Amino acid sequence: MMEDEADDDRSPLSRVEQALDGIAAASSWVWLALMGVIVLAVVLRYVFGLGRIEFEELQWHLYAAGFLFGIVGCAVHDRHVRVDVFRERMSPRLRDWIDLYGGLLFQLPLIILVLWSALPFVVESFAAGEESSAAGGLRYRWLIKAALPLSFALLGVASIARLRRVAARLFPRTRDSANTR
Repeated sequence: MMEDEADDDRSPLSRVEQALDGIAAASSWVWLALMGVIVLAVVLRYVFGLGRIEFEELQWHLYAAGFLFGIVGCAVHDRHVRVDVFRERMSPRLRDWIDLYGGLLFQLPLIILVLWSALPFVVESFAAGEESSAAGGLRYRWLIKAALPLSFALLGVASIARLRRVAARLFPRTRDSANTR
């Protein structure tokens, strides 16, 4: 039995997915950093009576980065939210058709829309040298804004890789048909 390109660990598709999985795994450390910042902010505020706005803002930035880059891992492993009550009753082939059309008609257009909208948002923030409006707040606001298009670009790559796997199952190529092309 010939291994499919989508299932071969040496295929470019698998290497892309492994790289995306590595990015998602690395981003999971953000949650540990977030917990540390929260604990530090609470101790400073309630033990020492020091409220620090930069820790409050850093919490939101870490949460946003963890969530945005965590989505990439969900897409790579096909662990996103869906209505499993209906899905578990479907045949694998019907699931694949729904995944294919859902990705092509909803997921990819949404990714394109977010990228189209977010890139000017980041460029404007960078050009203006945007900072927090709070005294003592974080500088370089464009960095957190850049996480949105970057994570959605990675999500787009993960979605395309996922769609290729689904398409490979729906439209299998045999060795004979591949050699005749």
